[in-house]
Amino acid sequence: MSQATPEVRMMSASGILGYGFPEASLEAALAREPHMIGVDGGSSDPGPHYLGSGKTLNSRLAMKRDLSLLLRGAIRKGIPMMVGTCGGAGGEPHLQVCADIIREVAREHGLSFKMALIHAEQEKGFLLEQLAAGKIRPLGGAPALQASDIEGAERIVGMMGPEPYRQALAAGAQVILGGRGTDPAPWVALAMHHGLPAAPAWYAGKMLECACNAAIPKKHDCLLVTVGEDFVQAEPMNPELRCTPMSVAVQALHENASPVTRYEPGGIVDSQDCEISAVNERVVRITGMDWKPAPYSIKLEGARRVGFSAFTVAATRDPGLIGQIHSFLEFVRESTATKVRALGIATEDYRLVLRVYGQDGVMGEWEPVKDTQALELSILAEVVASTQEVANAVLSLARVTLLHSDFPGRMCREGNMAFPFSPSDIERGAIYEFMLQHVLDIDDPLRMFPIEYETVGATQ
Repeated sequence: MSQATPEVRMMSASGILGYGFPEASLEAALAREPHMIGVDGGSSDPGPHYLGSGKTLNSRLAMKRDLSLLLRGAIRKGIPMMVGTCGGAGGEPHLQVCADIIREVAREHGLSFKMALIHAEQEKGFLLEQLAAGKIRPLGGAPALQASDIEGAERIVGMMGPEPYRQALAAGAQVILGGRGTDPAPWVALAMHHGLPAAPAWYAGKMLECACNAAIPKKHDCLLVTVGEDFVQAEPMNPELRCTPMSVAVQALHENASPVTRYEPGGIVDSQDCEISAVNERVVRITGMDWKPAPYSIKLEGARRVGFSAFTVAATRDPGLIGQIHSFLEFVRESTATKVRALGIATEDYRLVLRVYGQDGVMGEWEPVKDTQALELSILAEVVASTQEVANAVLSLARVTLLHSDFPGRMCREGNMAFPFSPSDIERGAIYEFMLQHVLDIDDPLRMFPIEYETVGATQ
């Protein structure tokens, strides 16, 4: 008799590690005897600060709560637990924070297991060699990468595919923490580790990367996906939630430029022939996905420091000022510039940004509704400068100019603005920008992602 095609059950706890999930949903998933539990740990959506600074997106307390529940559940069931893009950005500091939490939880609960750390932060020397060899190319309309871009980066990571996770699984690791990776990678690795084809494995990973984003109503909660040789089946673990063909189709489009193709390391997920159908009111089954192999490439993400920032928040309810806010703010800019020059600070050493919330603070120049009369306006004034000292100095002058400048028809002889905080001026410190929209062509999917193994025990 031929061996039956395996079916693999995998759980995702929430959209990002530290967002939280109900314990009851985790227990419901564990009762279904999954082959793994996991969670994606990050995203570039919150911007470049976390990659550049090395700080985690979510708090250590929140990540520890989630990791403790997942780790104890995995050990109890004897199954792997995997985390992708640890700490929010997947650089070395982020990976080490999550590893330290795992060790701490193990000590507190008397747990022992083999752990794998997959490193994703890239050495600049290696990248410079690849650039010189013509292996790094831009995506879309990005400019060609220069050696100075690599040298000036604060931190650069590569987005790993499932191969490093598969290697760690094959080596017997039960807990696998990954640096930056493509979001579906941990679940793709587990499904393929059990012998399932790439097409359903990748489609399942897409469903699981954001957990119950594939269900309605939207909530940070646990999703269970069953994968077979030619199907994927999605089911939320919270009985208050349900997967529908529409909610699953929306997740399939998540962060994807095409409705039918998705580019991943080593190939393309082709869903043009997919059928998405309801098994019942809470469970959806997907069939017809395909995987088309392609030359292997790794997307690079990098952040560089662009200066230092300080900001203040002010608000006005004066109808006379609100009616002429644009001319008033132009005066504030000009007056502040005059005062700053008197300090000997060059114009090119700073930038003053004024955002008016309640009018066009969100859309800026793209705001299509021009004629509104708000009851109150909030002004966020930010200065980006070459040093924190310059940022602070320019902001203090801008703040006092906002507060104490005349305007036509002004009746109040005191301050124009209300400030919600004291101190009113808040240092942001160093700020960063993304500076890579490039991929690196490479033959070996493991070359850029070294794996470190350790035995974590109760005596640590």
